[in-house]
Amino acid sequence: MDLNSASTVVLQVLTQATSQDTAVLKPAEEQLKQWETQPGFYSVLLNIFTNHTLDINVRWLAVLYFKNGIDRYWRRVAPHALSEEEKSTLRAGLITNFNEPINQIATQIAVLIAKVARLDCPRQWPELIPTLIESVKVQDDLRQHRALLTFYHVTKTLASKRLAADRKLFYDLASGIYSFACSLWNHHTDTFLQQVSSGNEAAVLSSLERTLLSLKVLRKLTVNGFVEPHKNMEVMGFLHGIFERLKQFLECSRSIGTDNICRDRLEKTIILFTKVLLDFLDQHPFSFTPLIQRSLEFSVSYVFTEVGEGVTFERFIVQCMNLIKMIVKNYAYKPSKNFEDSSPETLEAHKIKMAFFTYPTLTEICRRLVSHYFLLTEEELTMWEEDPEGFTVEETGGDSWKYSLRPCTEVLFIDIFHEYNQTLTPVLLEMMQTLQGPTNVEDMNALLIKDAVYNAVGLAAYELFDSVDFDQWFKNQLLPELQVIHNRYKPLRRRVIWLIGQWISVKFKSDLRPMLYEAICNLLQDQDLVVRIETATTLKLTVDDFEFRTDQFLPYLETMFTLLFQLLQQVTECDTKMHVLHVLSCVIERVNMQIRPYVGCLVQYLPLLWKQSEEHNMLRCAILTTLIHLVQGLGADSKNLYPFLLPVIQLSTDVSQPPHVYLLEDGLELWLVTLENSPCITPELLRIFQNMSPLLELSSESLRTCFKIINGYIFLSSTEFLQTYAVGLCQSFCELLNEITTEGQVQVLKVVENALKVNPVLSPQMFQPILPCVFRGIIEGERYPVVMSTYLGVMGRVLLQNTSFFSSLLNEMAHKFNQEMDQLLGNMIEMWVDRMDNITQPERRKLSALALLSLLPSDNSVIQDKFCGIINISVEGLHDVMTEDPETGTYKDCMLMSHLEEPKVTEDEEPPTEQDKRKKMDCDIGNGSSKLLFSS
Repeated sequence: MDLNSASTVVLQVLTQATSQDTAVLKPAEEQLKQWETQPGFYSVLLNIFTNHTLDINVRWLAVLYFKNGIDRYWRRVAPHALSEEEKSTLRAGLITNFNEPINQIATQIAVLIAKVARLDCPRQWPELIPTLIESVKVQDDLRQHRALLTFYHVTKTLASKRLAADRKLFYDLASGIYSFACSLWNHHTDTFLQQVSSGNEAAVLSSLERTLLSLKVLRKLTVNGFVEPHKNMEVMGFLHGIFERLKQFLECSRSIGTDNICRDRLEKTIILFTKVLLDFLDQHPFSFTPLIQRSLEFSVSYVFTEVGEGVTFERFIVQCMNLIKMIVKNYAYKPSKNFEDSSPETLEAHKIKMAFFTYPTLTEICRRLVSHYFLLTEEELTMWEEDPEGFTVEETGGDSWKYSLRPCTEVLFIDIFHEYNQTLTPVLLEMMQTLQGPTNVEDMNALLIKDAVYNAVGLAAYELFDSVDFDQWFKNQLLPELQVIHNRYKPLRRRVIWLIGQWISVKFKSDLRPMLYEAICNLLQDQDLVVRIETATTLKLTVDDFEFRTDQFLPYLETMFTLLFQLLQQVTECDTKMHVLHVLSCVIERVNMQIRPYVGCLVQYLPLLWKQSEEHNMLRCAILTTLIHLVQGLGADSKNLYPFLLPVIQLSTDVSQPPHVYLLEDGLELWLVTLENSPCITPELLRIFQNMSPLLELSSESLRTCFKIINGYIFLSSTEFLQTYAVGLCQSFCELLNEITTEGQVQVLKVVENALKVNPVLSPQMFQPILPCVFRGIIEGERYPVVMSTYLGVMGRVLLQNTSFFSSLLNEMAHKFNQEMDQLLGNMIEMWVDRMDNITQPERRKLSALALLSLLPSDNSVIQDKFCGIINISVEGLHDVMTEDPETGTYKDCMLMSHLEEPKVTEDEEPPTEQDKRKKMDCDIGNGSSKLLFSS
């Protein structure tokens, strides 16, 4: 591509590619795509995006096409790779000038230079780093900033490489430029500190931008550039100096307004200081040991004393707490139980920690966390009043939850309390003791303090197991507080029911649960929505608990279910509806069939909720989960839900519909339980199976459930199902057997085996294309025992239940193997007897024995020659399944069950599904031959 003649043409097409008119845009994009592999194209793009007189949108697009081209065509081995000559020209052109005036384009140019550096620096591009270093020294503000921006992106990209050779190159680079990077950062930092009091906001912002970029470079070099950074004096000098710099920058915040761009950049720089420490601690815990004392002193003073008043901000406090937490929890600093087995580095770090965390320090941290950071703020209380659902979402982990202060303080409290529980338990118990008895509803501060202490007791539940008699506390203190109905007491009602939920699986007598259920019923009628939502959460924890007893819960079931349904109708936020639905699902799951009298209202409401949630796939997932438990609870009565249920399954499992990405897993599970609980096949239920073929083609993690669904149809209505879908299903199976793992092959063959078991007349014809593969596997001695076992199970069904089809199959295989039928039959019997030990399941061993015994009445000489082997494995099979009846002293087949021996379902066991009953019926029908052959 000739640069002079091509530039005008490419510029014209790029201009068209920025058009909003698709008729102009599409042809331009196609043309640019064709040019991507043309020599000289990227040189033209470079000329265009470095020409500052051209339209910004055109230059922006040229940069993006150049950047994408690096990913596709820069590597030597890439198809249509750029020539070395052109790459050399491009590298030189990229670092000729750092004078891009548009910030967004400058950032993109810096990123694409970093992409080239990742592939070529330093071997093919040794001049890059020296050029950048020289460019950041220039006096021109724009050039200096753009060079520094590029320097950062190059350093960041090179630091991310993980191969050993690349790591070595980066170590060499870091050692060579670290002194310069430190001096550069110190220079820009000092300049900022000098200018901050000048009042010149533009100059302050400019120097702060450079300080931030140079600190970003130092962060990558410090964290990733040294194997043993503690041995480098400059690295440790920089890290020790961070604390003084942080103090200076925090003090600067007093003189910079709270609502401008300088404030934003200042806070980002302060946070970046803390990130350097956190990253260094994470990557080099032992090199961090000399910094432990200073880090803890700095963090604790700014977070837990008056030093931080007026200068700290929320995210800085979060970072300081994270630093304390990482030091407290760091595995490298925890000595072994036997101190002599610990390394000297570990013991040194542990000694520093223990020296810092004295009793007064720990006590002050604990009290400050509870009495200051755990208190509900005015903003939170206002949000409670104005947006109760938004408040509950934030409290239970909304999108911004993990970045906010409250969860960070709670996690720090849990970690410190766990690490120093012997010291802190008496402190927390003393705080509890001072709050015994009712609290004056007019004293809001006292109510909030009690809320905070109860929060701490809930978070430390496992640590307080031996120190708190929770049962007595529940009866004497907590239960009466739940009965205070004053509006100002609602924070405590909410906190107390939350607290009980935290202790329910730790220490709570079963005898007290009826009292708790009574309290939950009352709180689900509370005037405050937040209290009701929190109560629903505790109810879920209660029914999920290991010691949950259905008999205790049933007297309250109707009331609770009705109130939960009313709550579901009342809440409007998607997240809250999901939460309440999960609670309802848990209740339905635990009480199972006992839910039937009370679900009418929910069954009527779910179709409306499904329609309203068309744009909220996660809510639809929660509806699917509820339907799964609902179908299991209703059993055969779930057929009444089919007008709503089947279209839901149809949509959720249709891979041509976009929502399937979210709904497929739960939709398949719902499809399966619907089949398992269906009393009979319906045309609509049969029609849904049209979705299966594309699902099998996906070969995804859902295959196992798909096979269970296919089995469900076979047990439900084998004749109708096989007549409709067997041809397509068999074709899918044949394709799958060539593609999937050994385990997947076994699952396919088990489906075929079940079909043969349930419908021995129709199934062999329907799955005829698969059976030669099974026969061949037996004759050739399949090497995987689990596959061989399944082959023998399939062939055993055919031989035992459809002799005529087996004969035709044997004849077909004799032609394929070019052998006599008798010879092939003998080989098969010999292999069968020889590989009998591959079969581990007693029922399948019995099946094989019965199948081979069924051949003995024949006068075929080949079969007579194998008599001893057949009898031998039959006797072994007999021993596997025969047990002595202790009452009569006679032996009987343990796999046969008379109708008088129906197993009784205990309270804790799930009742049999309709499919379980169908399976048992199939077993009863198939037992006739085994009784006859094994009776003697």
